[in-house]
Amino acid sequence: MDNNKCGCWAVLRRGVSGANCKSSSSTESANTIPRTSLVYDAATETRYLNASNRDLCPPNEAQLSSDNPDAPSSDGKSPCQLLQFSFHELKSATGNFRPDSILGEGGFGYVFKGWIEENGTAPAKPGSGITVAVKSLKPDGLQGHREWVAEVDFLGQLHHPNLVKLIGYCIEDDQRLLVYEFMTRGSLENHLFRRTIPLPWSNRIKIALGAAKGLAFLHGGSEPVIYRDFKTSNILLDSEYNAKLSDFGLAKAGPQGDKTHVSTRVVGTYGYAAPEYVMTGHLTSKSDVYSFGVVLLEVLTGRRSMDKKRPSGEQNLVAWARPYLADKRKLYQLADPRLELNYSLKGVQKVSQLAYNCLSRDPKSRPPMDEIVKVLTPLQDLNDLAILSYHSRLSQQGRRKKRPDGTQHHLASAQHKSIRDSPLNTGKQRCR
Repeated sequence: MDNNKCGCWAVLRRGVSGANCKSSSSTESANTIPRTSLVYDAATETRYLNASNRDLCPPNEAQLSSDNPDAPSSDGKSPCQLLQFSFHELKSATGNFRPDSILGEGGFGYVFKGWIEENGTAPAKPGSGITVAVKSLKPDGLQGHREWVAEVDFLGQLHHPNLVKLIGYCIEDDQRLLVYEFMTRGSLENHLFRRTIPLPWSNRIKIALGAAKGLAFLHGGSEPVIYRDFKTSNILLDSEYNAKLSDFGLAKAGPQGDKTHVSTRVVGTYGYAAPEYVMTGHLTSKSDVYSFGVVLLEVLTGRRSMDKKRPSGEQNLVAWARPYLADKRKLYQLADPRLELNYSLKGVQKVSQLAYNCLSRDPKSRPPMDEIVKVLTPLQDLNDLAILSYHSRLSQQGRRKKRPDGTQHHLASAQHKSIRDSPLNTGKQRCR
């Protein structure tokens, strides 16, 4: 590869090449659960699900970890086309990193909105040129730099409509920044949990399908990639609600050859990470599938994966939803009540069944992402809205209860019953 085109691979790896890093596959904890125990029981899952909602790897542990991100080598990949920005250019592009230009904040650092010229790295006036998102790394140690390198390595080589586009980077003194395409509508997390107006059902299906296509692309390549941090805050949306996966700092190259898994330190977020991965450190593509199942539940229910504000039995979404997923008579109790029956009956049934399969306690029983894409694709065209079925039932009930004189007899319960209390939302409607 011509490193002079963007200079990224040699420069980026220089920062970690001298580190004394052991291969993540060469060591396993003495407490690792045997491979035969990866199909866990309900009690084990409950103990895991009751854990607090925090990063699985505490900051001090992350600093001491010797795990290598294991990003794919550039051999056999498309040439690096990333732009190399100076710190001064990005400082100008973001208006000196003004507080009012902050788009968000994560474990990595702050994300700022900025503008650059269309054909280069020069800053542009606000509202002109290309709008970008600039992510600045917190200068707090080797681990953060490694994740920064992993993100450049993966997004510098992997290109797909459902992966956020990395435009360039800045590595200058102790400054580490990444420049991405700007995603107009922000994250799925914001739309599901922080907006007054509920995200329409059709948009939820479109977003779930786009995210599934992104994961399927990562898993299906000649050198599979395990995303390892699939959650609503990492699913970004453009103006048309097309979903793109972002934040590849925890991504890891998947098992090669006859290997069944990758052994690695446990990182991620409680409520999303697959329990068998948390218990053993064994990472497979089915770990991502479990996380996808959790996000499907969030899309279906409008509930967070972990919510300490809810009653004790409802704080963990998976634990609360399992009994409903296993009983077809109760599926519709899962639907987000804020949708007020504006969802597809068959769509809820299919999404619920898909989530149930993705969350299987046996990782081998979880469907691959390409099959998930096939299941979700036709759900975009369904128009069997529950609200229409509800009104049809009310109309039929009214015709059956006419008085002998021909006047309409309205039952008080039918007249005052709210949409949210309809049979479709109380589990009395049987799935076909």
